Amino acid sequence: MRLNRFQRVRDNLIKAYDSGRESVRQARSERPSEPDRYDEFLPPSADAEIVHASTNSRDDADVPQPLRIAAAWSWRLIVVGVIGWALLRLIGMVSIVVVPLAIALLLSALFGPAVGWLLRLRLPRSMATFLVLVTGIGLLVGTLTLVVNEFIAGVPKLTENAAAGVNQIQTWAKTGPLHLSNDQVAQGIAAAQEWVNSNTAALTSTGIATVATIAELVTGMLLVIFATFFFLRDGRQIWRFIVRLFPVNARWSLADAGDAGWRTLGAYVRATVLVAFIDAVGIGLALVVLEVEFAFPLAALVFLGAFVPIVGASVSGAVAVLVALVDEGWVIALITLGAVILVQQIEGHVLQPLIMGRAVSVHPLAVIIGIACGVVLAGIIGALVAVPLIAVLNTAVRRLSRRRPEVPPHAEVVTTGGA
Repeated sequence: MRLNRFQRVRDNLIKAYDSGRESVRQARSERPSEPDRYDEFLPPSADAEIVHASTNSRDDADVPQPLRIAAAWSWRLIVVGVIGWALLRLIGMVSIVVVPLAIALLLSALFGPAVGWLLRLRLPRSMATFLVLVTGIGLLVGTLTLVVNEFIAGVPKLTENAAAGVNQIQTWAKTGPLHLSNDQVAQGIAAAQEWVNSNTAALTSTGIATVATIAELVTGMLLVIFATFFFLRDGRQIWRFIVRLFPVNARWSLADAGDAGWRTLGAYVRATVLVAFIDAVGIGLALVVLEVEFAFPLAALVFLGAFVPIVGASVSGAVAVLVALVDEGWVIALITLGAVILVQQIEGHVLQPLIMGRAVSVHPLAVIIGIACGVVLAGIIGALVAVPLIAVLNTAVRRLSRRRPEVPPHAEVVTTGGA
């Protein structure tokens, strides 16, 4: 009896052991075999499926994804660069037309509020535009006449002061810390005269070239006047015609970005004129108090220089200090320098943030780079147009980047008024 019980226990253990081994064999047979650790480096088979969304062929699948992305960026940048280069070449070829049109746009943005004010007085649009344009031309011609007359009247005195200043420099070179001899001073003067004589041909050719461009200058001025007139009178119709040339889906965004850019341009031009006028008045009053010659022409130069941010104000201020040095001596020149620095600090820290506002704010680095590129591409006109162009593009691109709210497909248009 006891033997049978032990026999049953042994049989049960054997069955449990056999059952466990069978379950292990079955689990091993169902588990896939582990690949070799170098299988991932093997090329795909001919029937392998390309699963990456950015690949169009098997050759693309063999190229790493970062290299594919870099190549895609590279050829797109090359296309954009070629188009930009061709556009700049085209603008350079027709610069005699592009530059007057750019100046006309700036003048239109400046005179636009005056035309709107006359239109609110029930004047015809053509008459209002004509009155504003004639008034602006009259102010410009009158200012230039006063500047030229004062400059002609002050040239003899300035020449005498310049000669006296040269004599003072010669005396200082002899008696100052340099202790130069008469022969050394004479050699320096002779070297300067020789440089002038050697560059006379270049200066003469430049003058002849300048005379040859008078016709182009007159043509450009006439184009500026006519373009400004039609921009002021028919600017809205011209812009609508340009917008209609684009696809229907892009018209709304383009028109909205254009309106925002035009408002930015108008705000920038009017604020720049106000800031330039304040700068000219401040520096002009300082020159009048210090009795420096050419106070009004220098104030006019400061006014014009303020249209080129940062660079223009510095150059016009340096000219004012140089004239004060030649006319009144180094003490008055230092006082003039202090007045110029004070006015520029007030402009940079008070007038610019207060008048310009956030709507036309451009980073100083972008201003410097834009002015440098403008000077390289189009000289003084390029420096004048660069900053307003950057401000307009900044506003337009930001407005274009905003998505227009999409109307749901199940929405219904409901009108509140009668038919």
